[in-house]
Amino acid sequence: MARNAYHDHHNFDAIMHFWAKERPDGPAFDQDGRIITYAGADILTRQLIALFKARDIAPGDRIAWLGKNRDTYFLLYIAAARMGAVMVPVGWRLAPREIAYILSDTGAKLVFADADFVDTAHAVAADLPANPEVIEGEAALRAAAGFEPADYTPPGADDPVLQLYTSGTTGNPKGAMLSNTNLLGLRNAGNEAGLDWQYYEPDDCMLVAMPCAHIGGTGLVNIAVANGVRSLVQAEFTPVGVLEAIEAGATHMFIVPAALQMVVQHPRAATTDFSNLKYLMYGAAPMPLELLKEAVRTMPTTKFLQAYGMTETSGTISILPPEDHSTTGNQRMRSAGKACPGVEIEVRDAENREVPRGEIGEVCIRSPSNTAGYWRLPEATAKTIDPDGWLHTGDAGVMDDDGYVYIQDRIKDMIISGGENVYPAEVESAIYGHPAIAEVAVIGVPSAKWGEEVKACVVAKPGHEVDAADVIAWARERIAAFKAPKSVDIIPLMPRNASGKILRRELRAPYWEGQERQVS
Repeated sequence: MARNAYHDHHNFDAIMHFWAKERPDGPAFDQDGRIITYAGADILTRQLIALFKARDIAPGDRIAWLGKNRDTYFLLYIAAARMGAVMVPVGWRLAPREIAYILSDTGAKLVFADADFVDTAHAVAADLPANPEVIEGEAALRAAAGFEPADYTPPGADDPVLQLYTSGTTGNPKGAMLSNTNLLGLRNAGNEAGLDWQYYEPDDCMLVAMPCAHIGGTGLVNIAVANGVRSLVQAEFTPVGVLEAIEAGATHMFIVPAALQMVVQHPRAATTDFSNLKYLMYGAAPMPLELLKEAVRTMPTTKFLQAYGMTETSGTISILPPEDHSTTGNQRMRSAGKACPGVEIEVRDAENREVPRGEIGEVCIRSPSNTAGYWRLPEATAKTIDPDGWLHTGDAGVMDDDGYVYIQDRIKDMIISGGENVYPAEVESAIYGHPAIAEVAVIGVPSAKWGEEVKACVVAKPGHEVDAADVIAWARERIAAFKAPKSVDIIPLMPRNASGKILRRELRAPYWEGQERQVS
């Protein structure tokens, strides 16, 4: 066994019991000066289970969180995972209509809300068939303190405990169901492989600044709790917040490329002491090589890890290790690394056969971390996970002879802007109905700041003129601001193939000319 194999538990209940005994005074959560120890978190989560039971929450029931990153949310999440309820964090940047869809789809009985989002939660909940109770997060903690820790039976290894919504190509998001095994099951394989980046010292600290409604946010707390270390929780990402957290002792973090660019190019970065930061994980969107080289130069004592994965794989299933990073850049820095221990990756063709090394195909994953499927969507599940358990990512890639995976393009039309997933169909649906627009197609175009940004290509109705600013404002009224187009092109005719399908590649081509990859 490797040196950091403190335990072999694969569920939150056993892990919380373990650390409450092993490190009772060790900090589990730290936010704005409030520190909750592992012993305290163990008791609080069992009191929250009693609160759930008093409101008739049973295993398999969905509960939701609407708000930014809070220690309160993570306690609610762990409490749910310990007794088998399913936590559904909802992105606070979503429009009310989008929030309503997710809450309605889950049938959530309880909606816990950050103080700033209580009014939104009440307004949305009032129109839902389930008529969920809305509870302010801090009020839930105060109420839980009045309960005796509950008795409960932990869920089965494959029972879902977390449901993350990932945008769908047809406009509605899909709820990926993730179990204790999905979220925690790869830990020991990495430990047994003796990988240094899997090892955590007792005083290590995970910075949690990415949104909790993403696997890149909640997933970091899974890692920290599994290893009994402190989660330094920030409500949301800011460059200054990250720089201050590193100087204050953050040793590990995950960040998306657009956010990393803001950090390394911030004026304070030049005088920041990065020596505390042992490992920086990055991913969720392709990293421009020049930005990566700049980051490596800016943080010379930090080891870099590229993490490739998706919501449906519970996060990271492929890692580009520190030894493959350099200040001068190299070919492997353009890759997404190699399969993590315990994970199988193959590149397959349209007939679901593995292609020879060096040939392009769809990246497919078989792993204990793969979701069992999408909530109440058996057809979508069957399209994503084949009968042999291989999850089809929708990413086109190439694998070299050493097992490194290079993502070339996306088979699906998804746009990744600042680490957020945006699907053209959803944006197009929001723009359709504008009185001056006959047709619309949405594409991703290169952005130095965001990696990609959303562009709408529109054809005007006869006799109408299209005002770009008005189209953007129209979209922002109907969908989250990050999904709305940043720019609008007015074109005379929409390019189509013989069957009438819009040729997005023709629309994209002029903007991606000279780019090495068709994703930024």
